[in-house]
Amino acid sequence: MKAVRIYYDRIDYPDGAILEMTIWAVEIPVLGSHHRLKYSLFYGRPGQRLIGYDNERGKGDHYHLGEAEEPYIFTTSEALIEDFLAEVDARLVL
Repeated sequence: MKAVRIYYDRIDYPDGAILEMTIWAVEIPVLGSHHRLKYSLFYGRPGQRLIGYDNERGKGDHYHLGEAEEPYIFTTSEALIEDFLAEVDARLVL
């Protein structure tokens, strides 16, 4: 499956926290998703995911808040980024 990165942003915070967002366009939807995007949005520290949105193969669209994992209803890449950043802002631990 050929993937093309269509979006990338990363912020390294002074306290060691990282916010990193990557979205790829894929030829075939990831197993469990109904769109042609593969994404990984991460906020945390090295080795510690605090907030994450992704569509892992077989699991489809979902998000992580600490150890909890919940389904995510994907609509657009813009809404995905907006939802993720709102979650980070609401729980900012800087």
